[in-house]
Formats: sequence, structure tokens, C-alpha cells
Amino acid sequence: MLSYIKELSDLCGKLECGIIPECSLKEYNTFRIGGKCQALVSVNSADSLLRLVSFMKEKNINYQVIGRGSNIIVSDKGYDGIIILVGGDFADIKITENKVFCQAGAKLSAVCLEVQKQGLSGMENLYGIPGTVGGALYMNAGAYGSEISDVIESAEYLDTDGNIHSISESDMNLSYRHSIFSEKGGIILSATFRLEKGSPEKIKSAMNECIAKRREKQPLEYPSAGSTFKRPEGNYASKLIDECGLKGLSCGDAEVSTKHCGFVINKGNASCSDVIELCEKVKAIVKEKTGYMLELEPVIIGEL
Repeated sequence: MLSYIKELSDLCGKLECGIIPECSLKEYNTFRIGGKCQALVSVNSADSLLRLVSFMKEKNINYQVIGRGSNIIVSDKGYDGIIILVGGDFADIKITENKVFCQAGAKLSAVCLEVQKQGLSGMENLYGIPGTVGGALYMNAGAYGSEISDVIESAEYLDTDGNIHSISESDMNLSYRHSIFSEKGGIILSATFRLEKGSPEKIKSAMNECIAKRREKQPLEYPSAGSTFKRPEGNYASKLIDECGLKGLSCGDAEVSTKHCGFVINKGNASCSDVIELCEKVKAIVKEKTGYMLELEPVIIGEL
């Protein structure tokens, strides 16, 4: 065991945060692939996150923040450092009139369900995106013509120097799968959404339609990181992959889904190297046949 793990464990005990040394990350990402990290720590407050990050910096320890792990690809070698999990212990949701305050670890789907009960509209098309509020804002997640940028009002985040800031939507640089956080760093602590009053029944109906579309068109029965490639300007990744005849192409247990070829899926025992090899083949063939260069959407954790 590394010398600082004991100190980190003691700090987690004081902060009442969970810690798992030598933790396999397969159960902490939706692709169900990857190796171990030195330790996984789950945070329960902005203060605990601040103190843990300060400890990592003081000890010069690598760290990476994840939520539900729905948009990451973890290396087979794992991660040489600490994974900080912003999840269920940091997931409060508070609604005041038409404003919704959420801690970063709240599941986006849970927020959608809660606002539906309160008759608040604007997040229907986001229902079913398998991530946390923090992760969704980090990448400006979206689906079916809606994005987080449509409803976000403000957020709080921890900057790279350990200071907490508030930021309004106009300063977040939100665009397709991009934010100021993905561009410049920072750890999202909370987000506040502004919604519109609506009919709970109509909102529920729209959410049910949205999830039905997902189940019909997406390979939700298999582990994946969601859409594997970003949408290239002027086209769609899935359309290009389909036109190139790559549906069903595989490397090991990684496969271009036959249900929706914008998804690379894990058929059972895929490794990270299988996934990366397959993605590189897809990119090369699409580039050769169409001229488009596809870009991975998920973030790679660890060294390949």
C-alpha cells in the first residue's frame, strides 16, 4: 500500500467520506471496463471535496473526478492516482418555485422525475441521460434537440487553485458537448436550473415518449459509454458509420452496435484496448471513405 493511503484513509474518516483502496473501476463506469485506481473516495459535501483536493495537491497525487462514469473509457492499466466519486452522498435536490438547485452528484434522471412531480417543464428530453448533474453540465449533455444549456441558470464550482466560485450560464461557454469546465478545468459542485410551469401529466407523457425512443433505438441492454463519437459538423457520426458498412464490426467483445451504430458496446468481456482498437478502425475507415474525421466523445481515464 502506498504511504499516503493511510493518511488519506484517516482524512476520509474525519470527513465521513467512503474510501476503497485498490478499487477496480469496472463497477464505476457504464462501459464496465478498465483496471484499478490507487483508491476511490466518495465525497459528501463541498467542504470535504475541497479538503480532499487540497490533500492531493499537497502530496502531489494525481486525481480525477467522476460521477456515474457514463461518458468515460477507463484504461486497462487503471488510473495511477485517486478517483474522487461525486455521487449519491452529494446529491441533494431542492425546488423553490421554478428554480431547481442540485448538488453535482444528483442523477439527472432523478432531477427530471422530481421536477415532473412539481409540474416544471424543460427537462423532458434530458430524461434517460445516464449521468449526474455535474457530468451533464461539464459536457453540456443533450438529446432530442435539448441541451443542459437550455435550462441551466448558474453553477458553483471549485477552481484549480481551490477557490469556490459562482458562475452564470452566460459565462459557461456552453456549446455542443463543451463547457468552460471541460475547456479550463474546475470541479462542478452544484447547478441551478430555471424551468417553466407546466402540466405534470403532459410532462410525464413527454418523458415516457423520450425513454421509449431510447429503448427502441439505442442498445441500452449492453454496457457502453453512450454515443461514442461527437457529431461532426454538417453530418452525423452514426450515419457516416452506417454508410461505411461498419455496423457489427468488432474487436474482441467490443462491437459497433447493430441497433445504433453510433454506439460501441461491450458484448460481455471487452477490454479498453478492444474498444480503442475498434474506435481507431472506425475513424480510419470513415476518414478514408467520407473525408470526415470522427472524434471520441467519452473522456479517457488513465494511460493507454
